[in-house]
Amino acid sequence: MAARPLDVAPAGPIGLPDAGLGRGWEPLAVVLLTLAILAFGLVTLYSASSVLALRQNLPDTYFAVRQAGGALVGVVLLAVCALIPHHRWARWAWPMLWLAVALLVLVVLPFTHGIAPEINGARRWLRLGISIQPSEFAKVAVIVWTATIAVKKQEHFNSLTLGLGPFFLIWGAVLFPIVLQPNLSTALIIAVLGVLIVFAAGARVAHFAFLGLLVLPFMQSQLEVGFRAQRVAAFLDPALDPSGAGFQLQQSLVALGSGGATGVGFGEGRQKFGFLPEAHNDFIFAMVGEEWGLVGVVLMVSAYLALVLVGFRIAARAPDLFGELLAVGITSLIALQATLHMMVGLGLLPTTGVGLPLFSFGRSGLLVTMAALGILISVARAEPGGRVTRV
Repeated sequence: MAARPLDVAPAGPIGLPDAGLGRGWEPLAVVLLTLAILAFGLVTLYSASSVLALRQNLPDTYFAVRQAGGALVGVVLLAVCALIPHHRWARWAWPMLWLAVALLVLVVLPFTHGIAPEINGARRWLRLGISIQPSEFAKVAVIVWTATIAVKKQEHFNSLTLGLGPFFLIWGAVLFPIVLQPNLSTALIIAVLGVLIVFAAGARVAHFAFLGLLVLPFMQSQLEVGFRAQRVAAFLDPALDPSGAGFQLQQSLVALGSGGATGVGFGEGRQKFGFLPEAHNDFIFAMVGEEWGLVGVVLMVSAYLALVLVGFRIAARAPDLFGELLAVGITSLIALQATLHMMVGLGLLPTTGVGLPLFSFGRSGLLVTMAALGILISVARAEPGGRVTRV
């Protein structure tokens, strides 16, 4: 007797159903993971910033409400970027790059203190009616530009001068004003992103090693002066200056250790009462560990890991090399910043001001991250056979 159709096993691989955003489930996965991390971040931010707001005679919800407003704008920005076919970003690569350089130079010019004031010893913000941080925009600008030029330079990667040489010149033009702010951590993140994209495009490892040796003396000189030297010393020996350079690290470890397996409870953390500086920003990971415990940390890390894995899957299935490199750069941006932030909180790296994506307070970083994730979704929607909305 012939088998009924329902009795026959499927011939091909079983896949998840279409999400309605394009072929496959990846675009929906990026959206859901982004919203989940963002929601957890807003809840944690409220708890971490409430005491700080009250001390400044502001409502306890002040920072959380401002971040939520940025999140709403970010969702719109994500949707818009997701609808733009990813290949159009190649046309805007040079304008984005030069705009980023112009804003970065404007921040460090000696006569622009009125719109780029010094805050905590650094000039990183432009106040033009609204406050913007040009170095955040520079991250995406460098990703788009590097991916665009790497596609065109395929046949030149065997030559150091014709291959990597032009990249280092342009990256230097972006990084130099960032170092002058000073903001060495952001400069390093942008440099690593550029290197990862070009490496994925086929550049030679030997060339990276040679150019890295040339840059090494400069990096060493930057780490041996001023507050950076103090932070490195505190990292090597946290007990050396527990009330000075090592204070943040010590308090971060106290917060993480206090949380135990399940945390002290939402809103019950004590480190935000002036013990842990920048609890709502540079050390918000420690607040997760204190109030939500190991369980909360594992859930948060799992969400980031899932987002990164989906991002690299999108890169592997991209319809062209440009889309692949865009996805590699954007996914690496999320992975790199999240990893560095958590390693600083755990004392595995010297203290530095790297925010946790979608968690830390700061609307410039939040909007840039949401826009970048929108571009990632655009690449996923353009997979072979996928439905692409032309704008």
